[in-house]
Amino acid sequence: MMGRQTADQAQLFYSFNLNERIPKTHLLRRIDVFVTEALAGIHRELAGFNSHTGRPSIDPELLMRMLIVGYCYGIRSERRLCEEVALNLAYRWFCRLDLEDEIPDHSSFSKNRHGRFRDSDLLRLVFERVVGICLEAGLVKGDGFSVDASVIEADASRYHGRAPEEIDWGSLEDPSRAVREYLDALDEAEEVEAGRKTPKVISLSDPASAWTAKANKRVQFGYGLNYLIDNEHAIIVDVEPTPARTFDEVGATATMIERTKARFGLKPKRLAADTAYGTGKFLGWLVDQNIAPHIPVWDNSQRDDGTFSRADFIFDAVQNRFTCPAGKLLMQYRRNFTVPRTDNVSGGNRKYRASKRDCQRCDLKPRCCPKTPVRDVLRSVHEEARDHARQMAHTPEFERSRNERKKVEMLFAHLKTTLRFERMRLRGLSGARDEFLMAAITQNLRRLVRLTTPTAPALA
Repeated sequence: MMGRQTADQAQLFYSFNLNERIPKTHLLRRIDVFVTEALAGIHRELAGFNSHTGRPSIDPELLMRMLIVGYCYGIRSERRLCEEVALNLAYRWFCRLDLEDEIPDHSSFSKNRHGRFRDSDLLRLVFERVVGICLEAGLVKGDGFSVDASVIEADASRYHGRAPEEIDWGSLEDPSRAVREYLDALDEAEEVEAGRKTPKVISLSDPASAWTAKANKRVQFGYGLNYLIDNEHAIIVDVEPTPARTFDEVGATATMIERTKARFGLKPKRLAADTAYGTGKFLGWLVDQNIAPHIPVWDNSQRDDGTFSRADFIFDAVQNRFTCPAGKLLMQYRRNFTVPRTDNVSGGNRKYRASKRDCQRCDLKPRCCPKTPVRDVLRSVHEEARDHARQMAHTPEFERSRNERKKVEMLFAHLKTTLRFERMRLRGLSGARDEFLMAAITQNLRRLVRLTTPTAPALA
């Protein structure tokens, strides 16, 4: 016999306990205890960013909890996030809202997020508190770190880029926040760093983003999401936004390592990264810091035209000179100067040159320098660090670090596929900082509950 619903009038009164409706295995219930600890006292941290007049502002803890919900479940739209929190019982419970409590309007939510949160350093504080909780739980060993960067598409049209010489920033009557931040950064920069290239194309809406085609993607404007993780349990110990350029991403690694040491007292014994980080300058910095560089060396000295490569020349560190395959010497200077010459370095390299007389008489010249009168060989000022990294590459520890480095790539894959974070919603480096910090907070919280309760069912 088929049943039929007979009630035609809603019940007038209900006995309803929201806390009892949320399963104990639900993700939000499991991370709630850690979120409560991380958000303790944030009202005090934001006290200086509140106005003393007008209507009361939205509770910052409520905004933070709503943001965590959005990043946990891939809800990128702030308007949709407010709607989902209004409808979903678990979201309401996590945000400390009862059934009759009103949800902040999406416009007020955005204004507070782009105002108080952006101007303060609250998200960095919350991120570091979550890392501190992971440290207390014994999830961060501090022995080996890995670093990598992933491109996140900027909120800027790839069809409206302009060449730098075509842009007149002074003609903008009401520049956006992203533009003002970009111009302020240009004013503060004393000089262009060595090795930095001028961008070919700049976005007028988000000029700090980089025109890039990294990772075999289409050409687009993007930011580099830089993660520094502890290899033991893939806990993110620091995060830094940069334009999506290898030059900036490598430079950000030193910033993250120094900040991690200052904030948590953590300094790795070894650092794993891919070949993009194997520059002489960065390897030299790691060696100076007593950090073993488990990084393949970025070496472009190998030739494919049949002529001798730099590896065919033997270097004598004591005499500071090379010996070519024919047994002739390549030196920096061949004359005795009255005033001793200082070390001649250009572009981070020293140049060693053979004698013109030796090269002209040499039978190996067609295989050595067929198109030039003499042969030059460049040696990096950080070549000793590069040699040290090459030696590391043949150790079991290097192979172990190479496997552990995959964990940071898995974090990027999880962020883009499960959490659906593939495109920015905020602009400027400060916007990228806020978004990346929220992403790292969310991923650390999820790792935290998985590792502290490993026998529990899979997270929602």
